[in-house]
Amino acid sequence: MDTSRLPQEKRQRCEVWTRVMGYHRPVSEFNPGKQSEHNERVHFVESVIPEMPCACARDK
Repeated sequence: MDTSRLPQEKRQRCEVWTRVMGYHRPVSEFNPGKQSEHNERVHFVESVIPEMPCACARDK
């Protein structure tokens, strides 16, 4: 059973903020053109890099 989903009646809208020209602003306050541009953005996804042992551990 998938317990990660909430029933529709318990869900609430999430306000998305983004940084624009050095300050933070809710996307809901953007004009229609800027909202369209925001929806087309490609978000950065960081890949996991295996942790490497530090140099000090090799010297022992």
